[in-house]
Amino acid sequence: MRKFDPWNVFFKREFNRNWPFLVGFAVTGTIITKFSLGLTEEDRKNSVFAQRHKSCFAS
Repeated sequence: MRKFDPWNVFFKREFNRNWPFLVGFAVTGTIITKFSLGLTEEDRKNSVFAQRHKSCFAS
């Protein structure tokens, strides 16, 4: 006789509760990554934040 495995029930319930967080996290991460990868060296030179923190940048 097969034993009852509670993990399937647990994961289904938790996914139903947490899917909005997971989708929001994925969308936000994608947007931040897309904007970060789109920055150029010229953008860094023109950035007020980068100018204030010049010693933190290695290049």
